[in-house]
Amino acid sequence: MTDDILIERRGTLGLVTLNRPKALNALTLPMIEAMSPALDRWAADPAVRAVAIVGAGDRAFCAGGDVRAAWEAGMALRAGRGDGSLTAAFFGEEYRLNRKIARFPKPYVAILDGIVMGGGVGLSVHGSHRVVTPRTLFAMPETGIGLFPDVGATYVLARMPGLYGTHLALTGARIGMADCLHLGAATHSVADASGLVDALAAAVDGGGDARAAVDAVLAAAATDPGPAPLAAHRATVDACFAGGRVEAIVAALDAAGDPWATAQREALAHLSPTSLKVTLAAIRRAATRDLDGCLVMEYRLSQACMARHDFYEGIRALLVDKDRSPKWSPATLDGVDDALVEAHFAMPAGGDLTFPA
Repeated sequence: MTDDILIERRGTLGLVTLNRPKALNALTLPMIEAMSPALDRWAADPAVRAVAIVGAGDRAFCAGGDVRAAWEAGMALRAGRGDGSLTAAFFGEEYRLNRKIARFPKPYVAILDGIVMGGGVGLSVHGSHRVVTPRTLFAMPETGIGLFPDVGATYVLARMPGLYGTHLALTGARIGMADCLHLGAATHSVADASGLVDALAAAVDGGGDARAAVDAVLAAAATDPGPAPLAAHRATVDACFAGGRVEAIVAALDAAGDPWATAQREALAHLSPTSLKVTLAAIRRAATRDLDGCLVMEYRLSQACMARHDFYEGIRALLVDKDRSPKWSPATLDGVDDALVEAHFAMPAGGDLTFPA
């Protein structure tokens, strides 16, 4: 166990609290290793009727996985120190936990009050109930650090209405409460999440159908989030992000000529060209794969990224030196050929991700 994650019971409600508020509740391998067996116990225990997961503090549910730790392990391996095993263990165990959440047989309520990015998306979006608030800020910004949307997000993004998922995957755009509901990332919205855990605990303690009890609590607390800002751009999204190549998407955004499209084009210019091309290929492939297939694919991509330049440069620029001036390699889209993209999808030397029987 670790103090970074709190596993407890509130009557018949299992409660997970991500407890690293100073780090925006970023997810570490020990946190994953504590949460995964807790879900196994609660799934098998008839005295546990539902589960809720929250983030400590007032800023974030979970701002992502602990990519700094993966960066340090990879850098040590490159310097001839250590075996780099964390770069495989972290992603493998995280993805297995994402799958476990998707298969959890009881109501699983993620309360997304604050920042929800990367690993935080994986801890929530696969659950049965995802509750957003006016403070929710949701994104998958991995193309900005030399990675790609993972934690099963390729599966989810590929199934959003129209081409919104492709847009979010490539640009890393941040969305709020109304857009989360509009795109299916969330199932419910509340004006204030305080007191929600207590209300859920009381409701599921009351007997009857646990799912109906959870639904009733969330319905009673529901608020109208108002119009979804992205809805106004549906035609542009679907027209511009339909291309099979990132270059075609960039050209379509240039041709669209409206300020919103121009902003998306400018955002893409600062992101890893390799990540952009790998991400687009992954989203397109995810459309025809189940979640397990997407997680296996994502694991392959994660290990490929750990072996290449852009992830280490992206983390250096964002989290280490904090100069926000990454030097990507290749530096341009035309420098990323199809063979380089395809190489990311090859089976890792250590083998594919496997799941428990």
